[in-house]
Amino acid sequence: MLTTRAKYYLGQVVRHRKHPFRGVVFDVDPEFSNTEEWYEAIPEDSRPVKDQPFYHLLAENDQSYYVAYVSEQNLIADYSGEPVSHPDLDEMFGPFEDGAYPLHYALN
Repeated sequence: MLTTRAKYYLGQVVRHRKHPFRGVVFDVDPEFSNTEEWYEAIPEDSRPVKDQPFYHLLAENDQSYYVAYVSEQNLIADYSGEPVSHPDLDEMFGPFEDGAYPLHYALN
């Protein structure tokens, strides 16, 4: 049995190691759980391994807001202390405090 522990938590602000965007974690898959088409669209020399946590992010860059799906190996914690401005944050999280966003509701 594979036991995987996620490095980042729900509500944490993270940034991508290679691309200029940051976001808030709103869900975590213990290993890759997207389509093969999505995975194959990543250039082969940049494809992350599948047996690691993958994070769903409310992401932003200088031009837009979107949802991103990113492997743990491609993320780093964002300690800038700057809030994220994604318009969907209020649906899931409370106000930005101490560098993170608290969940509005308890999870099982």
